[in-house]
Amino acid sequence: MRCREFYMKDAYSFDLNDEEALFSYNKFFLSYLKTFKRLDLSAIPMAADTGPIGGNLSHEFIILAETGESKIYTDKRIFEVNSANTKLEKQSLTNLRNKFEEFYAVTDEKYNEKEFKKKVKEEYRLNTKGIEVGHIFYFGDKYSKPMNASVDYKGQKQFVKMGSYGVGVSRLVGAIIEAKFDDKNEIMKWPISVAPYECVIIPSINKNDDSNLAKANNIFKLLHDKNIDTIIDDTDENFSAKMKKFNLIGIPFQILIGKNTDGDLFEFREVGKDSQNLKIDQVIEIINNKKKINWYHN
Repeated sequence: MRCREFYMKDAYSFDLNDEEALFSYNKFFLSYLKTFKRLDLSAIPMAADTGPIGGNLSHEFIILAETGESKIYTDKRIFEVNSANTKLEKQSLTNLRNKFEEFYAVTDEKYNEKEFKKKVKEEYRLNTKGIEVGHIFYFGDKYSKPMNASVDYKGQKQFVKMGSYGVGVSRLVGAIIEAKFDDKNEIMKWPISVAPYECVIIPSINKNDDSNLAKANNIFKLLHDKNIDTIIDDTDENFSAKMKKFNLIGIPFQILIGKNTDGDLFEFREVGKDSQNLKIDQVIEIINNKKKINWYHN
């Protein structure tokens, strides 16, 4: 799935020496891992060809997807590397990158069959496809020298050491859909960090009885007061059509007001999971806890 336009998030770093420049590179390495994890995506950093940009260090961040345009070859154990306790310190960041680089992980441009079979036992080999969503480069003074981009540091002329970093923001939309869409059951679930709304209220509406819509409006106000971004489906479609529609739209949480509504208990579910009858206070707690985990624990 592709967007018609390509929107890129770019960043650049400029440092006095290679040591500080690699520190900047490694900070972006961690930042990208955390960004994609917050999007509930498993992005593998892979050694990449620097191509026309040049330099001697580059990593692509690849999301696994059978519909991807990139062929990838990797050791499955790379998914077990945990970045959660990494600190913004030189040694900690270097250790993190070293952990990832212990495992063979390349796209087809750098693939070597002999090397792959030598470094990865057959039981750990993974050959699949993926979508590139981020790319980082370190190219030293390749551009600063010809452009005379220098600084006066302690009386000496220093050409700055440069790095560049990019995330394909518009491509991420397609990548998330490819990764999160359940084709068999026709269900989409957006990560809560980028979902158009966090919760949808779906009432069964009868032309002669608007009590369910009144309940939906009351719940909407309660959720809105708790900073939960919510939408109500107040159309006159039948209940099953509404549910099917919102399973495709992919808002992660649903409150269903229909025949299973009992007093102050409402049918609540996270898309793709079984529903449960809960009070609104419990619903609010579940959604806010999910938001808190997403933003602070990653």
